Amino acid sequence: MALQCGIVGLPNVGKSTLFNCLSNAKAQSANFPFCTIEPNLGVITVPDPRLNKLAELVQPQNVLPTTVEIVDIAGLVKGASKGEGLGNKFLGNIRTTDAIIHVLRCFDDDNIIHVDASVDPIRDKEVIDMELQLRDLESLEAKKEKVGKAARTGDKIAIKELEFYDELKDILMSGNNARNIETTEFNKPLINDLQLLTSKPVLYVCNVDEASVVKGNAYVDKVSVMAEAEGSEIIVIGAGIESDIAEFDDLEERAMFLQDLGLEEAGVAKLIRTAYKLLDLQTYFTAGVKEVRAWTIRKGFTAPQAAGVIHTDFEKGFIRAEVIKYEDFISFGSENAVKEAGKLSVEGKDYIVQDGDVMHFRFNV
Repeated sequence: MALQCGIVGLPNVGKSTLFNCLSNAKAQSANFPFCTIEPNLGVITVPDPRLNKLAELVQPQNVLPTTVEIVDIAGLVKGASKGEGLGNKFLGNIRTTDAIIHVLRCFDDDNIIHVDASVDPIRDKEVIDMELQLRDLESLEAKKEKVGKAARTGDKIAIKELEFYDELKDILMSGNNARNIETTEFNKPLINDLQLLTSKPVLYVCNVDEASVVKGNAYVDKVSVMAEAEGSEIIVIGAGIESDIAEFDDLEERAMFLQDLGLEEAGVAKLIRTAYKLLDLQTYFTAGVKEVRAWTIRKGFTAPQAAGVIHTDFEKGFIRAEVIKYEDFISFGSENAVKEAGKLSVEGKDYIVQDGDVMHFRFNV
């Protein structure tokens, strides 16, 4: 399931440094704008302790985690919607992603140039928002012109659509994002069809210095207030520190380093899990002696849809799913023990898969 989060922000806020920590791909990182010209794609392993616990019990030949794709998009600048700083290309790269990780600079450092010569994460956020809103308004105007022709002939559906587009235009013109619109059965497909940049879910990442990585700072406090009002999440990360953490191959040394910083885990692990959640994804597992594997599905998937992620034949020929709750598998220690305890359930086509389900599918080809 190739869903992507795009990392965006102004130049020199730490996007590429953060991306390097997330991925084995090494995006060029330097102290000047537009260092990253092409979007860098990283396929990131999603850390999940449940997979490790299942593997300890089953002792399989292979263990395969689930992944999420992260795209490092070059820094946007004011005027991007009009082509400034290669803006047209960058905005096009954002359009192909499913969610946005917005990196905000929340640290002072005279040695790292800021495009506006001062640190103000709220201002920076508003610059990006405005550019995305302006591009969305262009898309909206093109759609209005097309639907307007049908509306002028008296087409009732077109008239109703045009009314919604006018309402949406007012929202964007007032400096608000399309993701804040309350969706209805009528307007949801219209919004999806527009592929608006500001309708994508967003996670704000506050990039801080080492002293602020545990408790944050005044910049982070401002971002927190903004994000709460917007209904978005934030996480605090020190991209420079994450680079240091990534250098440790020995897990014990890494744990000691984190402990010295007052951290329980690397910030990128939390970021990856939050990005996974932002994409409205969840995980189910298959567990056998050959392989213990995590599978990515959308929340709300039925058992046949989940089976189809493994292979389309599984969905087409679906008969039933044998389901073990993760907690029961861990509690009883094996699939056989779960069966003996009567905790394995047999589910049909209407079963909605739950996060953490351990599943085995029966199918016909």
